[in-house]
Amino acid sequence: MKHIVITGTRKGIGRSLAEHYLAEGWGVIGCSRGESSIEHAQYRHYELNVCDESAVIEMARDVKRQNGAVDALLNNAGIASMNHCLLTPGSTVNAILQTNVVGTFLFCREFAKLMRKSAQPRIVNFTTVAHPLNLEGEAVYAASKAAVESLTRIMARELAALRITVNAVGPTPVMTDLIKGVSSEKMEALLAQQAIPRYGKAADVINAVDFFLREDSDFITGQVLYLGGVT
Repeated sequence: MKHIVITGTRKGIGRSLAEHYLAEGWGVIGCSRGESSIEHAQYRHYELNVCDESAVIEMARDVKRQNGAVDALLNNAGIASMNHCLLTPGSTVNAILQTNVVGTFLFCREFAKLMRKSAQPRIVNFTTVAHPLNLEGEAVYAASKAAVESLTRIMARELAALRITVNAVGPTPVMTDLIKGVSSEKMEALLAQQAIPRYGKAADVINAVDFFLREDSDFITGQVLYLGGVT
């Protein structure tokens, strides 16, 4: 059985990803800041903050003790806050950067160490179309995901010797808690900038992740795939 680590699995896209790979026969190792919302014999949950270095290290050690190795990592966990730059407090800036950038880095660092025995090791990070669209009101969120994209490209080179591919998927807005506080007018304006002007679905994201995880995608690394026709 292959094993996949997915961050942010309590709800939204993360939960959909976990349920998908469980249905595909993977052993899924998930985490979130809250209790598990998934009950399945092949699912194991850790309750932690992804930017808590000691907690991430301990999770990785426990996974190594129980599984020995993992085959894939999906860095789905992330937070956002839509505010004008002049109205964004430092605490919000720190929280977004810690979760989106530091959390992604820590999980890549620790779980790449457990992929050396995998036949097809894969890492998929999550970015956003808010970055290439230069979305107003999302300066810090977009900047954090720009950093994730840079991490993706550089780690792809650093981990290539271990046969680990590192790519990123950039969803368009999906109806999750991440955007529930954004006005419909702003959302419609954002969707209008896409070649395919509709909300994304979890299935769209899963399709892109599946592509990166495929066995014959071993020659694809350091790539960022935006959905919806955004470039």
